[in-house]
Amino acid sequence: MIRLPPNSEETFMDWITNPQAYAALITLTVLEIVLGIDNIIFITILSDRLPKSQQARARTLGLFLAMFTRVGLLFSISWLMGLERELFELAGHGFSGHDLILIGGGLFLIYKATT
Repeated sequence: MIRLPPNSEETFMDWITNPQAYAALITLTVLEIVLGIDNIIFITILSDRLPKSQQARARTLGLFLAMFTRVGLLFSISWLMGLERELFELAGHGFSGHDLILIGGGLFLIYKATT
């Protein structure tokens, strides 16, 4: 969600002309497509181990659960990113839930990139 600075003369609909909003939308769309294809491949491989009569149902159920989980995670992370109230202060810098999510995500990406 795009947050407007306090006392800003911008309106809520000004995000339409903001290139950062479109970059974020394109990035999220590409990531969702890649993850969706990954889910399809993984679920297909796993469902091939089942008897033929159960494979179609397993694929449908697996894809539904993957989609439901992904949407739930997107809603939960958007809620967490909205946590802007300061939780604690360390070395003169206040940390909010938003900051902790970004720090944790960055550290996870660094870990995954180096292992």
